Amino acid sequence: MARRERWVALTTLAMLQAVTIATGVYAVTNDFSLGALTRRTPQPDVPAEPPPVPVITAGPVLASGGDGPLPTKGTLTRQLTTALGDKALGDRVGAVVLDAATGEPIFAANADAGITPASTTKVVTCVAALASLGPDARLSTRVVQGRTAGSIVLVGGGDPTLAGPSAKPGAYPKQASLAVLASRTAAALKKAGQTKVTLSYDASLFTGPVFGPGWKPNYVPEGNVAPVSALAIDEGRQHPSSSTPRVSDPARFAATAFARLLGKYGIGVAKTVRPAKAPAGTAELGEVMSAPVYALVERALTQSDNDLSEALARHVALKEGRPGSFEGASKATMEVLGRLGASKGIQVHDGSGLSTRNRISADGLARLLAVAAGSRHPGLRPVLSGMPIAGFTGTLGHRFTRSDSKSEVGIVRAKTGTLNNVNTLAGLATTRDGRLVTFAFMADRVPPGWGKAEAALDRLAAIVARS
Repeated sequence: MARRERWVALTTLAMLQAVTIATGVYAVTNDFSLGALTRRTPQPDVPAEPPPVPVITAGPVLASGGDGPLPTKGTLTRQLTTALGDKALGDRVGAVVLDAATGEPIFAANADAGITPASTTKVVTCVAALASLGPDARLSTRVVQGRTAGSIVLVGGGDPTLAGPSAKPGAYPKQASLAVLASRTAAALKKAGQTKVTLSYDASLFTGPVFGPGWKPNYVPEGNVAPVSALAIDEGRQHPSSSTPRVSDPARFAATAFARLLGKYGIGVAKTVRPAKAPAGTAELGEVMSAPVYALVERALTQSDNDLSEALARHVALKEGRPGSFEGASKATMEVLGRLGASKGIQVHDGSGLSTRNRISADGLARLLAVAAGSRHPGLRPVLSGMPIAGFTGTLGHRFTRSDSKSEVGIVRAKTGTLNNVNTLAGLATTRDGRLVTFAFMADRVPPGWGKAEAALDRLAAIVARS
């Protein structure tokens, strides 16, 4: 494919997908609930969310690379070796480039070293979520009848994207709404002749510590993540539009907001709102569902969403028969990767990559991306479509601006990773001759210097795309 034709085609696709995401439209395929494992339809006499408009969304920009020749290894090796010598990357860098179709190594340097991956860990989490849960599964938040007459329980289903009463509409993917759940619950209660209730909340779906192993104490105060909870609104943010402050008890905060909403719909709620385990087998009064997992994966990767990534990891644990905890999620994730034949070189302790204990090799990450890009597991393609596009979306929207990388705007698609002294970039690109390749560049002894390591990584990815 000629260079100009490749640029026009791929950039057009990239822009199309960016516009699709911005409009907040998504395709709905079924109504599968992870919480209840049954199909449900909204009660006809209860206000429902506006139905989405079915569309054919843009597929992964780089999912189907051509069958062009492999890049010349000698030339690529010289260029990458020189670029890897950039002092901004420090003295430990892992680098791998693979042919996506065959897994054949095109370039490797320090390929098997276990390096702190930062947010490129999210690639691992999202692959596991799609492979275990399936792309069309949804997360359910419910209200059920309590143990006594006049009591109800708000049951968290592990959906941190649940929109609180102050959330602005129009986000992509479309979020489940606490207000809609309150409206449905109020209608069901009134139909049963109840106008006063006591409210409890159940966040027991997730267990264990709410802060991950290897997390730094400043993560929550600085707004990087909220305490992990199966019941939360607006990802534990006190104000939906701001990362700070994060609430200390997301479940109680969500339940208190729900009680106020019920009051607006004519249901009196007792002052005290307490945690309680929902009784089994009682009547369901209302339910709302998240966007499908494929859309949640896209959000987690494009926005580098820590809270959503942790929730997805726990749902993998539950689906695989393990506790919904950090430990359960880590073990379950590795089991799923093992079934895919892609666990080598990967060791994780959380789902977001905030943990400084995670270790992933450049070879392991590049091979995992090749699995996602391959034809054997089409359900993994949202990992590719969710990756930020160089110069267009997410954490790559402001990058690839220097003269040695800006020519590859719209060509490279990759997940970023950033912690103190850690910078990583892993993704895929179509080469000049139309060959789809995956790559991982990882450094965890990065010296101080704002933006310098990121620019060096952008240059490495650009070299691959130009090869």
